[in-house]
Amino acid sequence: MTPAARVQSAIGILDTIIEAAQNRGAPADRIIAEWARNNRYAGSKDRRAIRELVYGAIRSCGPVPLTGRAAMLRLAEVQPEIAPLFDGSNYGPPAIGDHENPAEGGVAAPWVVRHLSKSWISGEEADALLERAPLDLRVNTLKTTRDNVTLEIEGENLLAPEAVRYPSGTQVEQWPAYREGMVEVQDHGSQWACKAVDAKPGETIIDLCAGAGGKTLSLAAAMENRGKLIASDTDRGRLSRLPPRAEKAGAGMIETVLLNPNKELAMLSDHHGAADAVLVDAPCSGTGTWRRNPEARWRLNKPELLRFAEIQARLLEIATQLVKPGGRIIYVTCSLLDEEGKDRVEKFLAAHKGWTATAMDWPIGRAHGQGTRLTPFHDGTDGFFIASLSSP
Repeated sequence: MTPAARVQSAIGILDTIIEAAQNRGAPADRIIAEWARNNRYAGSKDRRAIRELVYGAIRSCGPVPLTGRAAMLRLAEVQPEIAPLFDGSNYGPPAIGDHENPAEGGVAAPWVVRHLSKSWISGEEADALLERAPLDLRVNTLKTTRDNVTLEIEGENLLAPEAVRYPSGTQVEQWPAYREGMVEVQDHGSQWACKAVDAKPGETIIDLCAGAGGKTLSLAAAMENRGKLIASDTDRGRLSRLPPRAEKAGAGMIETVLLNPNKELAMLSDHHGAADAVLVDAPCSGTGTWRRNPEARWRLNKPELLRFAEIQARLLEIATQLVKPGGRIIYVTCSLLDEEGKDRVEKFLAAHKGWTATAMDWPIGRAHGQGTRLTPFHDGTDGFFIASLSSP
């Protein structure tokens, strides 16, 4: 493919991504993969170049663009070498018109920027949300240690005791250590969220919103495969990915429980008042993960933010029924909006007398309200709010 043809292909993909963002369609990575399957003529170099163009355009735009072409014109402002590729050649994009307007730049839509600013995320803090994320691994201590594992490339040891960092795009999937379950891909901040649980061998731990189980596997390693670890979620597809991952990791003590929405407590009735700790990794806006999913900015709207707040409050209520006296709830969101973190915990503590928040004594992150905040700019992690809440 010519460079101009790559630009035109990226514009078409961007049109699909924009439509999907507005109509709750497939995420960008799935749309790009589908395009590659349907356009076999594109070689590996073409696919990589087109992917770079697509994500470059997404990152360069703030609010959702009107069209893929407008998004690419915005990227051409940031990367001037792209502008001459609008040359009207065969399979390339038409020349840029005198009155064509590129999409608007910025971090996000103005209302989202205001919410971030009120949550003390602005300037360099906000800009860092759109940088490319590195690839972090967690060494699986059920099988090896960070000092003993053999990896294809030497990485950077991070502050979390099992964490190793590599550049974005490092292909670890074919490494023997990955195939054999000795390492898992897990952001450094996510690893600290698991440390907040302080899971110990022999305890009963519930991962209430387990998803595909990345944090569950980390908890199983901390528990040394001893005790009871329940991974629950309402998403059948995501939860179904956990058992094969657990088998590969040697985490044989995990029990999965598929939940029906709004019937979680009934379906976890055997565990009422039994958990030493409940991890509430709550659904949220995902503002802390924009480095990995930059088009998520285009999916967020005010009604959805209110819906997340209701879900987060309900999940905390469910957790209070599951934890034993003296137990703990670890509340985590990959959001940097205070309404999903600091404010949510303050409302919980005001409504639940006797419950207290325990400060994190960590070499990473900063105190934020009654919890700890990690950010891409200050900590080099995804954005997280993490709070440890102790039952009376």
